[in-house]
Amino acid sequence: MSEHSASREFHYAEAFARNLGWFTEADQLTLRAKTVAIAGLGGVGGPHLLSLVRLGIGGFHIADLDKFDLVNFNRQPGATMQTIGLPKADVMAEMALSINPELRLVRFEKGVTSETVDAFLEGVDLYVDGLDFFAIDIRRLVFQRCRELGRPAVTAAPVGMGTSYLVFLPGGMSFEQYFRLEGRPPLEQYLRFLLGIVPKALHRSYLVDPTRLDLEAKAAPSTIAGCQLAAGVVATIAVKILLGRGDVRAAPWSQHFDAYRGILASSRLRFGLNGPLQRLKIRLAMPAIRAIAARPISQPPLFRATDDIDEILNAARWTPSGDNEQPWRFERVGLETVLVHLAPPDPANPYHYRDDEPNVLSLGMLLESIAIAAAQYRRRMTWMIEAGNRLSLRIEFAADPLIRPDPLFSVLAQRSVDRTPYRLRPLTNDEREALASAVAGGLLLDWYTSWRMRWRIARLSARATSIRLRAPETYPVHQRIIDWQASLSASRIPSTALGVSGLTRRIIQWALQSFDRRRWLNSLGGTLSAALEMDFSPILRSSGVFTLRIPQHLDRSDIATILESGRAVQRFWLTAARLGLAVQPELAVLIFAHYGEVQTALSADRRVQRDTVRLARAFRDTFELPTSSFVFMGRIGEPVRKVGVSRSLRRPLHDLSDAPHT
Repeated sequence: MSEHSASREFHYAEAFARNLGWFTEADQLTLRAKTVAIAGLGGVGGPHLLSLVRLGIGGFHIADLDKFDLVNFNRQPGATMQTIGLPKADVMAEMALSINPELRLVRFEKGVTSETVDAFLEGVDLYVDGLDFFAIDIRRLVFQRCRELGRPAVTAAPVGMGTSYLVFLPGGMSFEQYFRLEGRPPLEQYLRFLLGIVPKALHRSYLVDPTRLDLEAKAAPSTIAGCQLAAGVVATIAVKILLGRGDVRAAPWSQHFDAYRGILASSRLRFGLNGPLQRLKIRLAMPAIRAIAARPISQPPLFRATDDIDEILNAARWTPSGDNEQPWRFERVGLETVLVHLAPPDPANPYHYRDDEPNVLSLGMLLESIAIAAAQYRRRMTWMIEAGNRLSLRIEFAADPLIRPDPLFSVLAQRSVDRTPYRLRPLTNDEREALASAVAGGLLLDWYTSWRMRWRIARLSARATSIRLRAPETYPVHQRIIDWQASLSASRIPSTALGVSGLTRRIIQWALQSFDRRRWLNSLGGTLSAALEMDFSPILRSSGVFTLRIPQHLDRSDIATILESGRAVQRFWLTAARLGLAVQPELAVLIFAHYGEVQTALSADRRVQRDTVRLARAFRDTFELPTSSFVFMGRIGEPVRKVGVSRSLRRPLHDLSDAPHT
């Protein structure tokens, strides 16, 4: 701030002159004389106060008994590193006075109570509700006194990336007549308040993690977008009420504007929450709300990094792995040194890593993720293989101010498996060139985009699906890896992410309750039904299939070759994600064809074993190369669905830590 600007005196007319045009000078003077009461100065109350101050309103009664904390940073304008631990009422009052030092400002630093509510509302022209969603009791009290004192009142909730608001005017429907909270248990009161605020629920289609909404635990997500929109709406309603300009749609009308969807919905609940349709909604929703309240807490603790290395590993853990097994463990052995161990599927039965190429490939993908994340923190990663039967990598991180952040860092956590059908458009030349560059020098990239080749590959994939569904050895694997409860799973694959219809999903769940059921279903053609949804439809409805091959001059038996191949695969996949493309691996084809090609017993079932041999022959006929030439294959294309509401997550970093390596 310059010396000149700091020394200037405050002049009300000049400070709010840019409002003129939308207001007359007489309007501005009227607003200067008005007083607004705001209870709650957090996510919505804080923006309400600052917006109304900038409108030129001259008087405020503000109330809040809370202090700022780190969890307020995502949405509350008063929350900064300098204000942590300070009373919200004091911080927001200072911010308001720094805009208009002539404000008539009364603070209620202990909040609003039954003893102070009359003083809080005395002489005010409008009440603005900024209370926490779950502060139902005090909210009811304040709205009741507004009704009795003839004060207009408005409440606006930040809902996703939009806002929904209700206005209660003297002589109109009251807060209690609308919500019907009297005598209801707390959980039902929360539900009623939610349904009354957002009858149309425009936000539901992009709520990607419903587990973050828990009414019983008084937990709900919110964004600064919703809070700022709520403040803009309240400022507009305040102008109309305080200046008597235009009609105000009061309760039983509610307005919900969702900026994410670009929709404004107006609802008129003639009987409030006492209407027949609303009573039915509550009756149907209460069991689900109680079920959410009764479930065990599944959210991991918030991640708190101790240094850059923790941040790097936390980002890298989003690397893909077969069936989301995450077969690696991190061990910090120095300030800048980490050992990464490839964990055996069963810790009680150590295995030789040379017989586990898919997991070694995933470890290579993890290595690339670590290198990308390290660059983000201006560190250069170097690695070497530790000697031993258990595959471990020693990774060193060296500070390097010259290293440039990798643009693929932004999609490390965004990249996921999309098993749904894609758009049919072919990839552009630019997209193909970018993907080819991602693996240049490491792997050979081949495309199969014609309808004939996609049909042949879909048949190979269907054969692999049949083997997977009929082999007795895969039955316990399917039971273990599919999560039938959650749409976001930290250690398994959500059933809703399988890419099949709801009916097929229910049939699969029924069949997996016993092997006899699965065998009976297969005898009725269950594998064909699954193949249509999981193989033919996805592969035919995509831009095409790709394969990644190891060049002939490289030694596939060398562990370093597989690790470097994994790094190339990860760069390919991340590049696709950065281009907005989706990828689904088709590794079952490679794996089962390989078993048939080398005549290794996959299953005790002779028919299954016979089919692996037939699959290997069909694979060789299709690609004219043995399976040993390939390291990865999949389908690719532009996804239809832009919001991922069901996917595999990852275990928190502390669950992936390992005991000291011996």
